[in-house]
Amino acid sequence: MRALILALAVLTLGGCTPTAPRNTGVYLLLDTSGTYSEELKKAQSIILYTLSKLQPTDSFAVARIDTGSFSEKDIIAKATFDDRPSTANTQKRAFADRIKSFVDTSQAATHTDITGGVLQAIEFLNEKNSGRKAILIFSDLQEDLDKGYIRDKVPLNLEGFEVVALNVTKLRSDNYDPREYLARVDAWRERVEKSGGRWRMINDLERLDGLL
Repeated sequence: MRALILALAVLTLGGCTPTAPRNTGVYLLLDTSGTYSEELKKAQSIILYTLSKLQPTDSFAVARIDTGSFSEKDIIAKATFDDRPSTANTQKRAFADRIKSFVDTSQAATHTDITGGVLQAIEFLNEKNSGRKAILIFSDLQEDLDKGYIRDKVPLNLEGFEVVALNVTKLRSDNYDPREYLARVDAWRERVEKSGGRWRMINDLERLDGLL
């Protein structure tokens, strides 16, 4: 009898264990520096695709990369979608409208603080307690920091995160020396993986089926 009581107690305690969250959190960073600002129409298509895939209780934020991106002021649109489908659809339409307005009026940034944007993405997704965390970086991955900004010594805690580089276009100098492009991509891949994250790159925007 005593053994039976202990077994029941163990089962009861096991049944009280909270389940891990199953929702998805996505944070998309938009590079708006130089000629890359001309690529924003492509980014808008990715955002609309992402909106179509996200479910109720999922979270989504889109932020621009500029001079100092470790700031909420650079978030263009954000939402955690309601569990009522009609309300979630209304949220998605409003989200899409904010993105369209930004793309139509955006001006090129003078610097590119990718690391700061990733730090802000980590903070946002951790606060949302998402079960799956994805950081999407729409950029050529060329970081260009303004004087006084320190990023190389800042650790990135990407355990449990997936980082996806999108539309990594080649710079003019890459045409002369492709090793620069390859080194830039490899440096970010190594940095993400050493920080505990998973790295992917998608350049063919016609094949986004595996994005989420």
